[in-house]
Amino acid sequence: MPVSRDIVRTYRGPRRVVRGLLAMGPREDRAIMWLMAGCLIVFVSRLPALQREAVLAEGDFTRDAAYAFFGLMMVAPLLFYLLAFLGRGAAYVVAWLAAYLFNWQSNDRRFGAGPDGYGARVALFWAWLAATPLALFYGLLVGLNGASAPATQMVGGLWLLVLLSFWISGLVEASKGKHELDH
Repeated sequence: MPVSRDIVRTYRGPRRVVRGLLAMGPREDRAIMWLMAGCLIVFVSRLPALQREAVLAEGDFTRDAAYAFFGLMMVAPLLFYLLAFLGRGAAYVVAWLAAYLFNWQSNDRRFGAGPDGYGARVALFWAWLAATPLALFYGLLVGLNGASAPATQMVGGLWLLVLLSFWISGLVEASKGKHELDH
């Protein structure tokens, strides 16, 4: 299925989409492509704000765009791998605490045992890519209204909430065991 259609489907049912992505089997090249595409789209969303800053503050648009490109295409992916690792650890802690607090047996866990590394990366990378339409809208508003405008801040907050929602939903789905994903 095309990625754009999966992005739209993610807004209606993020867990179902992540379940389908995980069912395609572990492909690290696919996961990093989602991450890099998301970073490229977020870079494009930054361009209106960089242009606004260059015009209003007489900055150097080319230099700022080059720095943003380097940061989003070279540095951010490394940080996303670290964030996926930390998210995986947090999912394990939540699963362990839930099992401990509610006296769940190992075969009765509602959250599974925590995601594997690939599942944690897919959850984060897909959430990042799926939230990019809001990033584009946010970037447009920053370029037109500035970052301090109430509408811009509201859309930025919505972007963050959607990103976190997609990521948590993906982690929950990735935490299910393989036998649970088949059903």
